[in-house]
Amino acid sequence: MESLHKADHIEQWFYKVKPETRLETVSRILRHLRPTSALAFCNTRERCKELVRELQEQGFHALTLHGDLEQRERDQILLRFANKSATVLVATDVAARGLDIKELDVVINVDVTHDPEVHIHRIGRTGRGEQHGLALTLATDSEAKRLVQIENYQQAELTWADVEELTPAPGGPLLPPMVTLEIAGGKREKLRPGDLLGALTGEAGFAGSQIGKINIFEFNSFVALDRAIAEDALAKLSRGKIKGKQFKMRLVG
Repeated sequence: MESLHKADHIEQWFYKVKPETRLETVSRILRHLRPTSALAFCNTRERCKELVRELQEQGFHALTLHGDLEQRERDQILLRFANKSATVLVATDVAARGLDIKELDVVINVDVTHDPEVHIHRIGRTGRGEQHGLALTLATDSEAKRLVQIENYQQAELTWADVEELTPAPGGPLLPPMVTLEIAGGKREKLRPGDLLGALTGEAGFAGSQIGKINIFEFNSFVALDRAIAEDALAKLSRGKIKGKQFKMRLVG
C-alpha cells in the first residue's frame, strides 16, 4: 500500500463492487482492518440508514449522522463517536460539515461523490497533521465517470485493490474500547468534570487511565469508561453520591 495523497499523508485505495455487494463490502473492510474509529460517507440519508441498520444487525457499534436529527441527538452521536464508544459513524456530506475527529483510522467512501472536491474533503478527515491516513472508496461501473473526475482533480492515478483481499483479521467481535455513561445531572446541578473523575477514582476505586472524555451539558453529563469497568462503575456510582447527591444514570448503547 504505497499510494499516498501527497498533501495529507493519506493512502488511498479503490475497490470495484457490484451495487448489491456495496454494503457487505463495508463489513468486510471493518473485519479486515478492525479500526477503533471509522467514518463512512454515503451520498444519501437513505443509504446511511440502510448501512447502519445492516452493520448493527451484524454486531458492529455503528451510529448515523444525517439531516433528520435534532441537535441534541446529533451532539450525543458525535460525543459517543469521539469518545471511542462507537466504532463506525455513517454520515452524509452535509451532516458531517464541521466534524472534527482526531485519530480517525479510516475513511470509507461507500458511494463515490458527484464532486471531486468533496472527495478530497472526505478523505482529508483522516491523516491529520503528520499522521498517516487511510481512505477506501467503493465504486460500481456506473460511477466510472466520477472516478475519472477525481483522478483528474487530484492529478494522480487511482490505485485499485481486490475486494477478495479483505479477509477477516484475527480476534472476536469488534467492540469499541469505551462505553458511555450518562448521568442525569449537569451544569444546572453545578457538576464539573473533576467531580465525576473524583467520584470514579476516589471511593469507587478506579484508575484515572480507565476514564476517558467527560462532557458536561446543562441537564446531563457523559463519561467514557473503559469497557472492562463499565458495569462495575455504573453499579458503584449509582449506590454512591456525587457532591452529596445521588443521580440516576445509565450506560448508553
